[in-house]
Amino acid sequence: MRWTALFEDLETQLDAATRVANDAEIADRVRRGHSEVPLADRLRGQLGLTLRVSTFGGEVFQGQLTHVGAEWLVLRGQTAEIVVPLTAIRFVDGLSRTVAVEKSQVLRALGLGSVLRTLARDRARVVIHTVDGGPRLEGVIDRVGKDFAEIAVVLPGEARRAATVSAVYAVPFAGIAAVSSR
Repeated sequence: MRWTALFEDLETQLDAATRVANDAEIADRVRRGHSEVPLADRLRGQLGLTLRVSTFGGEVFQGQLTHVGAEWLVLRGQTAEIVVPLTAIRFVDGLSRTVAVEKSQVLRALGLGSVLRTLARDRARVVIHTVDGGPRLEGVIDRVGKDFAEIAVVLPGEARRAATVSAVYAVPFAGIAAVSSR
């Protein structure tokens, strides 16, 4: 009987050790899997949720996440839609546990320039928030290059006309913390 109890105890210990090793292997595989998830895919899993996004410009934007591209996200706030380059994000608050991969090659490839070109085409009034927290630039995006946008600064309420433009600034994408449009 003692031998039977001893062998049963050894079997129980072996089973427990095997379960611990298996749990550790599973946890390690999950951690490795997480390490391969890009921020854009993590954010795509949050579509429809209300998030708070803090930027390197020191501003915090809150709104419903409506779109995520390769290099940017769009929040629908109470008064504006805000485009935030992923490189300008300090942190995001309000995430669920979900991750989603964009299946469309076209949507996955849309960069910040694509979004800014759409705003330029629509002649939308925008406010550019910079990563250094400097003065905001308010006006209309005139043109978008490979890695910069030019904004014609006009007074609030004024239409973009040659006579109403007080300045035109070229802003590198790396300097943009957010672009809001009403």
